Amino acid sequence: MEDIEDVLGAAGLSGGGAPPGLRLPLAAVAVKPKRRSSRVAHAPPQPEAGIPGTQSDSEYMSGQLSAFGYAITEDPEGADLWLINTCTVKNPSQSAMTTLISKCKNANKPLVVAGCVPQGSQGLKELEGISIIGVQQIDRVVEVVEETLKGHEVRLLSRKTLPSLDLPKVRKNKFIEILPINVGCLGACTYCKTKHARGHLGSYTIDSLVDRVKTVVSEGVREIWLSSEDTGAYGNLNVQFFLGLLMIDPCGNYMVISYFWLAKFSGRDIGTNLPNLLNAIVAELPVDQSTMLRIGMTNPPFILEHLKEIAAVMCHPCVYSFLHVPVQSGSDSVLKAMNREYTVGEFRKVVDTLCELVPGMQIATDIICGFPGETDEDFSETVNLVKEYQFPQVHISQFYPRPGTPAARMKKVPSNEVKKRSRELTSVFESFSPYQGMEGIVEKIWITEIASDGVHLASAYQFFLAINF
Repeated sequence: MEDIEDVLGAAGLSGGGAPPGLRLPLAAVAVKPKRRSSRVAHAPPQPEAGIPGTQSDSEYMSGQLSAFGYAITEDPEGADLWLINTCTVKNPSQSAMTTLISKCKNANKPLVVAGCVPQGSQGLKELEGISIIGVQQIDRVVEVVEETLKGHEVRLLSRKTLPSLDLPKVRKNKFIEILPINVGCLGACTYCKTKHARGHLGSYTIDSLVDRVKTVVSEGVREIWLSSEDTGAYGNLNVQFFLGLLMIDPCGNYMVISYFWLAKFSGRDIGTNLPNLLNAIVAELPVDQSTMLRIGMTNPPFILEHLKEIAAVMCHPCVYSFLHVPVQSGSDSVLKAMNREYTVGEFRKVVDTLCELVPGMQIATDIICGFPGETDEDFSETVNLVKEYQFPQVHISQFYPRPGTPAARMKKVPSNEVKKRSRELTSVFESFSPYQGMEGIVEKIWITEIASDGVHLASAYQFFLAINF
């Protein structure tokens, strides 16, 4: 195996052809004749498999490859190289990656794997002999593709700076810009692998994000989705200090045998916060409401102190009255085992405040069924919470143990019980009629794409409800 830094050397890519200073992202592509006859197939993450930020990474990688002279292709059999972007949020996502890798090897195609899985699980057997690129290296995807096509196995993972927001981009939907506002998170949930891959929080500056908004508005984008592992954590810094006890043997070797939490310091990683960012972005949106802003997923802890400011922004006519706030469980004991850093009461405060201050506010949430240690009483508390609020969207997942996480070592709830709870909660959710009584209401809508049936148009209106007609 050769490290890409050694392969490239100081001279950079051989053969030239890239715009000055340009680095490019992951995609299934075909090289244009002026470069060579090679073609590359890109497998982006499935929508249900990951977060919008992962999709944005794919779009950036596709844009860079296209700018360098490659052409995106949907024909994996005719491609000369496969490029797979991955997500590690759920176990089935990683299983899908493994299946694609097997298909690629059987087809005897060169392969590059990008995204959270190789970044967070570099020692996976499935990744042996394969070129990989990390989540903060997407601006160098062309280099990795070029060297892989030459027969080199390259791995590019280490980086401490964020990729530029001004890289070329090929959007899956030309009317929707997925805009990452930060990378990484401040949490340490016991079941999650995302932080293993994306690391600690790093936020883009307000100026760089506002400049990107101006650019995409001028390009005719109709929706801007702010993307993040935790939107509310934008600009925050959260550092914990521990005291460790060491055991030292006669040879001088040592081992940490226990540690104690001493202090937790919270501050700003770039000296600002989410309300400041939102107000700066809203100021650049067209007054005719031709471009709408969707605020991305946020966990309760970091927006509790800004609820009134966020509510004020969400009352703006160019901002969807919609927010995705995962609760994961209606039981405080389960939330503690998950290390979610909030209580059910604090989640309720977020929902109640926003629904009180924002007309027509819509809250989506997530639930994990069958987390280790979840009792019948814990699950009943979750069901009662969902019944009380009758959320219009609930993403229900069964617990999957992710390798290397603390939850993977916890005592499991029997799988048949996990499935039973998932079915029960799904049945409860499907009994709701959250949009009953809306017939006859006249609303302005934003058409963004053709529906999946290929016949109807897909659109949304002020409360970010999908409408096909």
